[in-house]
Amino acid sequence: MVDVVGPDVRSRMMSGIRGKDTKPEIGLRKALFARGLRYRLHVPDLPGKPDIVFPRYRAALFVHGCFWHMHNCPLFRMPSTREEFWRKKLESNRRRDIMNIRALLQSGWRVLIVWECAFKRAGNEQLCRVADMAGEWIRASEKAPMLASIALERGEPAMIPEEYGIGDETG
Repeated sequence: MVDVVGPDVRSRMMSGIRGKDTKPEIGLRKALFARGLRYRLHVPDLPGKPDIVFPRYRAALFVHGCFWHMHNCPLFRMPSTREEFWRKKLESNRRRDIMNIRALLQSGWRVLIVWECAFKRAGNEQLCRVADMAGEWIRASEKAPMLASIALERGEPAMIPEEYGIGDETG
């Protein structure tokens, strides 16, 4: 399929895509703050610079875009133009994610991935459900390293044990 916009327009569109402080990330941060959770943002000392870090709970949270991180959901579709470029780019993102998550788990951090599909195009009610699930996971008494994610399942946000096939290898 041929791109419907020219290369200059596409370049401008792609350069506008931000890596941090995205709309979903800001919405989730506000909802978590309203639930009494205090956090730090994009901590550079941690592998992958997690989007939201809860030092008190030793929990790191990533808000992943379904396209950029190749989530197995309806929001992800491999582009039909420059397919080889995109496949390499997105697979590289995924490999980097796995390395960063493993490093966090091995250093005793719990990791939660909130996928864009969990609350994309949904009202405030769904964002609140996602924030409630995330808050419950963050405050969990289980302090062992753990990997979980929140994604859309059968039209509703759901907590999923782990997403990357990494598992809890540390313990």
